[in-house]
Amino acid sequence: MENILFVASESTPFIKTGGLADVIGSLPQALNQLEQLEVRVILPLYDEIPEVWKDKMEYLTAFDVPFGWRNQDATVYTLKHNQVIYYFISNDYYFTRKGVYGYYDDGERFVYYSHAVIEFLKHTDFKPAILHAHDWQAAMSVVLANIRKPINQMKTVFTIHNIKYQGIMPIDIFNDFFDLDSKHIGGIEWNGTLNCLKGALFHADKITTVSPTYAEEIKYAYYGEGLESILLDRNEDLIGILNGIDTRDYNPLTDSNLPIKYRSARSKKIENRLALGEELDYQMDLDKPLYVIVTRLVEQKGLHLVQRILDEFLQEDVQFIILGTGEQEFEHYFDELAYRYPNKVKTLLTFDEGLARRLYASADFFLMPSKFEPCGLAQLIALQYKTVPIVRETGGLKDTVFSYNEITGEGNGFSFTNYNAHDLLNVLMYSLSIYHHPDHWQQLIKNVNNSQFSWKDSAYEYRRLYEQLVPIPIYG
Repeated sequence: MENILFVASESTPFIKTGGLADVIGSLPQALNQLEQLEVRVILPLYDEIPEVWKDKMEYLTAFDVPFGWRNQDATVYTLKHNQVIYYFISNDYYFTRKGVYGYYDDGERFVYYSHAVIEFLKHTDFKPAILHAHDWQAAMSVVLANIRKPINQMKTVFTIHNIKYQGIMPIDIFNDFFDLDSKHIGGIEWNGTLNCLKGALFHADKITTVSPTYAEEIKYAYYGEGLESILLDRNEDLIGILNGIDTRDYNPLTDSNLPIKYRSARSKKIENRLALGEELDYQMDLDKPLYVIVTRLVEQKGLHLVQRILDEFLQEDVQFIILGTGEQEFEHYFDELAYRYPNKVKTLLTFDEGLARRLYASADFFLMPSKFEPCGLAQLIALQYKTVPIVRETGGLKDTVFSYNEITGEGNGFSFTNYNAHDLLNVLMYSLSIYHHPDHWQQLIKNVNNSQFSWKDSAYEYRRLYEQLVPIPIYG
């Protein structure tokens, strides 16, 4: 049995700000179903974690954490959920705050967290053969594991979920945060700053990211966010493994958020749409296809393209519902759009997980024209709820959504290549024409119904990666 410790900053069902939490909440379950592996997860104990989970936690240990020139305290609690053991590092100063990120000292908070993880390994009987850290908030645990070597021969894996966020700090804080010889600055320094993500890329034994296409994209300047040269240097150790989703959680047949459960019947989706119309006080026109956008309202999601062409597309017989919050520019645009097209557009400037699922369950099409998308989970959820995705061919969107081909009858959605507004308009118009062609629409829906993106195949890929570092017996 080989032990793996996941180090991350969030995980469902405890705390979530984005897709990272979904991955950390579901991938360990899939890995633990494979023989000869035990994956456990360590997280910060945020004030925002609901009391229902805190009440189930048990005290495990407490210790001091050497942190630069000072010590900080750490208390560790544990609980078991869905056959996965979780550890939570508590520190009142750093984690007893509202929210998760967005503080001026986030760099300090998560460097402390990484120090605490490494110190924890000296105070637990669980001895991982591999420490697997995720995104910049956990990146320094890889650096410190490689330098401090808290467990003899422990290997490290680092996963990039979004290379845009790197954990950059002034270089002059090195001695404040690290009790290390100055020779180690070079492994963390990048362009005159301390860069947590770069440190993990330099020190990790293996590097993964969340889709094969994104693994190729980030080697080049357009997507690499300034780190493309080091990724090219580490090319032999970089692999893209596609994210999955928890198909037990995202299941329209059992989802408690839906008024009408269904497996694949379009009639049940229509019933959900009518119920959604009543919930939102919005008149659903069943003769028009329903397009939905569920997203953070930020530039990355391709919303500048949407702005340029949506007025033109709304001249067609369609309806749109937008759910999300974000930058004021986009909130104002979608609010104003709904004012101008009251019978065609409904804008919901909020985020509600249950409502998002009811939108997936009600829609014909899900629009996701991202500028870049490391993997994307929303298109996978849309497919799981039998809704046709429309995406730009980037990152994991390219690896999971395949444009419908009228000649071969293949494809589970619609896609376009260039980051161009009229290419988006063209694919929207094409989706509408297929919707109104019964034979093609029926074939497309059949393809959507056959799309599967569970964690099973990806879990085996992670296992094969771990085997490159630590021999793991394979059975079956």
